[in-house]
Amino acid sequence: MLAAAAAEHPSPEAVVQTQLEAYNARNLEAFLATYAEDAELTDLPGGVFARGHVDMRERYTKTFADPTLHAEIVKRIVVGNTVVDHERVRRRFPEGPGTLDAIAIYAVETGRITRVWFRVGERKLDATPDS
Repeated sequence: MLAAAAAEHPSPEAVVQTQLEAYNARNLEAFLATYAEDAELTDLPGGVFARGHVDMRERYTKTFADPTLHAEIVKRIVVGNTVVDHERVRRRFPEGPGTLDAIAIYAVETGRITRVWFRVGERKLDATPDS
């Protein structure tokens, strides 16, 4: 019976991969569709910065306005319903374009991401040509 229930939903890795593809396409609706309605996003060591689709929509509408936004997976680990991604994210910061490394730990239940914990590294700004 458990195997049949699991077959009804995509694997946790497939859900997180779909989320990544929507993120890179800056497709807010497809991105939100991978999350549970009451999903929580947490900064480590801080705290929850978004609860549910309303908060996420507000935050990611701004994020997705950046045409340089792109995340690539450096390493992915999957254990049960938990997916851990080491990501390298290119984006525009207030100081200029650059990258940062981040770790995202996704909890996935019944085909949706229910919680994410983020640990973000230092920004690395692109070198600017000498004038």
